[in-house]
Amino acid sequence: MDPGHSLTVQVRRSARRRRTVAAYRDGDTVVVLIPARFSAVEEREWVKKMLARLDARDRRTRRPRGDAELEARALRLAHLFLDDEVRPVSVRWVSNQRGRWGSCTPAEGTIRLSSRLRGMPDWVIDYVLVHELVHLRVPGHGSDFWELVERYPRAQRARGYLEGVAAAASLDLSDEADPALGA
Repeated sequence: MDPGHSLTVQVRRSARRRRTVAAYRDGDTVVVLIPARFSAVEEREWVKKMLARLDARDRRTRRPRGDAELEARALRLAHLFLDDEVRPVSVRWVSNQRGRWGSCTPAEGTIRLSSRLRGMPDWVIDYVLVHELVHLRVPGHGSDFWELVERYPRAQRARGYLEGVAAAASLDLSDEADPALGA
């Protein structure tokens, strides 16, 4: 948690809740759900534990929040997996992509990622970025393109993840070249 940021904790006791404790964020408030029978000492202990768990989860799942962070991430990936051979002019989140996870305009050097990716694991976002970065060098989906994409160690896993998300949501993101990306 950001030490300079005020946080409100709301404890909700429930007679129906017997043993389990849960917590979630609701804006700037953390709601902690505990059994009604807990003492004040148990309540304080569990609030402390649940705040620590939420904080740990937030650190594990930290995602690029804005376009500047997304662009910095793309530059880092270009360095790691593409030997700094590509450099996008801009990388940004967009909310108008319904049929694909990402897109690239090589002539302009621009990359756009669907805002639907924001809730996905970092390694999936990284895969989509690598995929689009490779398009800055290779426009199509030929063997030379896939050879570069496969430099990203989790490429196959991320493609499978995206295919599963698309299937579960009944999204039509099919494309013979890369059904996971729709790109």
